[in-house]
Amino acid sequence: MDRDSILEILRGVEAGNVTAEEAALLLRAQPYHDLGYAKPDHHRALRQGIPEVIYGAGKTPKQIIGISRDMLEAGQKRVLITRLTRDAYEEVAAELDIEYFDYARIALIGGLPEQRVGKIAVITGGTSDIPVAEESAITAEALGNNVQRIYDVGVAGLHRLLGSLEELQSARVVVAIAGMEGALASVAGGLVDCPVIGVPTSVGYGASFGGISALLSMLNSCASGVSVVNIDNGFGAGYLAGMINQIGE
Repeated sequence: MDRDSILEILRGVEAGNVTAEEAALLLRAQPYHDLGYAKPDHHRALRQGIPEVIYGAGKTPKQIIGISRDMLEAGQKRVLITRLTRDAYEEVAAELDIEYFDYARIALIGGLPEQRVGKIAVITGGTSDIPVAEESAITAEALGNNVQRIYDVGVAGLHRLLGSLEELQSARVVVAIAGMEGALASVAGGLVDCPVIGVPTSVGYGASFGGISALLSMLNSCASGVSVVNIDNGFGAGYLAGMINQIGE
């Protein structure tokens, strides 16, 4: 049950349309449910404003189906599953009405919301960074945010990024995703007046050390207002960007 649902019940009590006993019945859901192999957190949305998300890697399709069903039965309207393989998705899809986004490796029950707010710009250094970018973009969209994708605008051809300057500067948050030397986050940070979230990727040749080079570059950014998430963590960046974007909404 999310915050809006709780408020609706309480307003019903306040208006005299719902009795205290009826409200207690509606609010009786436990904070979490012990499934043995997982404990879905049904009060996550009440505490944080966003329901719990399922991390699909390492879970069996049967476990994902069980967790998803438990969340839906508890009143969660939309279930987001990250890092889900195509094979696992097909097994889950045999039991649940679910949508799959190949590039992002994300599955979604309940569909993307039609009403979205603000604007998040998701930019990449290269085409090879798009899978991480799509994980970030789909996550943000699933959480009710408008997302503009600006791909393949790395510093090897800086004019490409400058060609999208108006779009960048109209965003509330920029998610800058890059491998190699990871310079894109610093460059973006010097061009906009909003928060920039750097996402280092594991894209690159040997000395990039699987994204460590990009991670260190972003952490050492000389541009103010740049924060950094973990290597390839598109989900974390999309989630954080969504929270920032919706402040004051």
